[in-house]
Formats: sequence, C-alpha cells, structure tokens
Amino acid sequence: MRSVSETAALLLGLAVAAGQATADESTGLAPEVTDLNAKDISYGKEKKIPYLKQPFIDTAPNDLADGIPVGELGRDGGNKEMILRFVQEVAAGTHGDIDSMLLFHRDKLLFESYYRRGRLNYPHYQMSIAKSVTAMAIGRAIQLGHLSTADLDRPVVSFLKDIDRPKLASGAAAIKLSEAMNMRSGVRLDKEKAKELMKQRNRLRGQGQVQMYLQHSAPITEESKAFKYQASDPTMTMQVLEAVVPGSAKDFIKTEVFGRMGITNYAWQNDVSGLPKAAAGCCLRSRDMLKWGMLIMNGGRWNGQQLIPEAFIERATGRIHTNKQKASYGYFWWRADMQVGDRAYDCKSGRGANGQYILMLPELELIVVFTAHTKGMGKMLKTTPERILPAFIRQ
Repeated sequence: MRSVSETAALLLGLAVAAGQATADESTGLAPEVTDLNAKDISYGKEKKIPYLKQPFIDTAPNDLADGIPVGELGRDGGNKEMILRFVQEVAAGTHGDIDSMLLFHRDKLLFESYYRRGRLNYPHYQMSIAKSVTAMAIGRAIQLGHLSTADLDRPVVSFLKDIDRPKLASGAAAIKLSEAMNMRSGVRLDKEKAKELMKQRNRLRGQGQVQMYLQHSAPITEESKAFKYQASDPTMTMQVLEAVVPGSAKDFIKTEVFGRMGITNYAWQNDVSGLPKAAAGCCLRSRDMLKWGMLIMNGGRWNGQQLIPEAFIERATGRIHTNKQKASYGYFWWRADMQVGDRAYDCKSGRGANGQYILMLPELELIVVFTAHTKGMGKMLKTTPERILPAFIRQ
C-alpha cells in the first residue's frame, strides 16, 4: 500500500502528464495562447481566456534560450515532495485562482507551472508591478547618464517644461521625484473632482495629466506627505522619464529596459496622457517577471552588464517607509520579512492586485513568481513562508 505522500506524488505525476499532453502531445511543452498576441492583451480580454483542462506542472523546465538557466527540482535544490504536495492544492483551487507559479533557486529555474488562464507565452496583466518596472526604467536612465542620483531629489516640475506653475496648488512645485517614487508626494485630489477632470481628455494629453494632479490637489504640506498608495505618484515618475530620455519613454523602455533583458512579448497600455500607464497597465509573461527578480538579486546586472546602478537597486528595494504592519516601501518595490518558525527571512517584492508577485529571498537564493486572478491580493504572502520556503531551508 502506498503512503499518503506517495499517493500525492502519483496524482501529481498524472496531472503533469495530462498537462503536458494538453499543451503539446508531441513535445510536452508548456501551454500557449494561439489566438492572441501582445497587442491584444488587456485586463478585460484576459478574462476571456479559457481555463486549461489540466494544469501544466514541470519539475525540470525546458531551456528556452531566453537568458534563464534551468535545472531540476530536488536534484538542484528544494524538497520536491513538499512542493508537489502544495502544488496539488494550487491545482485544486485551494489557494485561489492561481495562473502560474515559478521557482528559481541558486541561479536556476527549477519549477514551472501553469493553471487556469496561465500560458507560457501570455503576458499576464501586472497591475501595480507596472509601478515597479517604471522605477527600474528610472534606474536605467541613471545608468546611462540621462539622470543623476542627485536628480532624484529635484522637484518633479523642474523636469517638465509644459507645466503652468502659477496655477499649481500650494506646495506642489516642491514635490521631489524621490517622494513621488515612495508614494509620498502629498497630492490629495478629491475623487469626484478627479472623475470630472478625467472626462476632459483633450486637456490631459502630454503633461496635462500631471498638471491636473498638481493644480487641483489640496495644499501640499509636510503632514499631507504621509505615505499614500495612489496613481498620481507613478504617473509623475513616468512623465519625468519621458522628459529626460532621448525619444519617448515608450521607446526607451522597449529598447533600453525590456530589450536589454530579451523581453519582447509584452504589452503596455497608454494612459490618458499618451504615455505608458505607470500605475497599472504593464503585461508580462511569468518568465519575464522572473527576469526582474534575477536582475534585482544580481545587483542590477544582466548577462555581465550593469543595466541599473547597484546603489539604485538598493534604494529602490529599501525600507524608506515602513507601515504599521511592518511592510516597507522603497521606490515602487516592497520589502518585508517572512517568518518561518522563529526565523525571519528578508523578502524584496513586486506586488500587483489580483495576486501578481515577484518574491525575492536573498538569504535562500530563491525567487518565487505567481500570477493569478484571485480576489484582492490573494494569500501568497502568508502562504509562501508556510508552504514554499520550508522546502528550501536546509534542515
């Protein structure tokens, strides 16, 4: 008679086989979307993707020559049985509507899986991870000399030549780029007023959107510069990027940010300004989400090249602001401890609504990626230290 663990492993083995057959019966490759391309991607269209008939679960991912080294779960690290037991629950829906889960340990992708709407080639809507990528684009601009580290403490409006300064709310002209990137601009715009202004789309093109925020905000004071998670701050940041790089922010991101990392299959919606929507709107494949974790864990280096200054990486993922729940925020990236028993593990992360996560744990040399369409943020911040980290902690 098989033990419980053996039975669980057998059931997962069947799921793996079924998932591979569903994807491609001849090659066993991960499932792909065949009738959508990056131009078609949107939050609305994502909802129409049919669920996979079977999950795709791979404990020895394929080398796709995409800059991501691969290995095998168990042989190259991690407790395979523990992970497969957890994944069985993910496949069953116990942990919400998870679409993909990837595990990267000691510089190798050891586990790759897709469920429900997850596909290998599908750029999943990222929500607030768009903010995180925007911060890294600023870092790339610094590396190339379009900005300096000192410029982070310059007022946002000092970069924007089309802003009508005499019309700005009190204190708005003094908002620093570093404050905007830490969600501490102090902008406070009445919701009803914002809805009214958003209807005047012809006035919001170019720098008109930022003009709206800064002109119609309540007076900005040191008290109002308390941390507030809002769209105005990443929007201002994207406008600064547009102002300082050659060409457009859109082209700069394509060539100097995504292009340098081999990220070509992505989508990024435009904001009312015509610029890339920085608060939410970027769509990335799960493997390309992993690349951001790899870049950060490697101090801003990719393929031996310093894409982003290491000092900026430290600042962007630092503990600039810490809330009552002891979660910290840098420049559009999060930082918090994950508790396993009596031990705390430092975790840097990009987070997006509906359960998009890039979780980086330097001490364990581990990166965990999730995509999902679950309610709210999902439970993975709580579940990861309970069910995944123990599989990578040496006993």
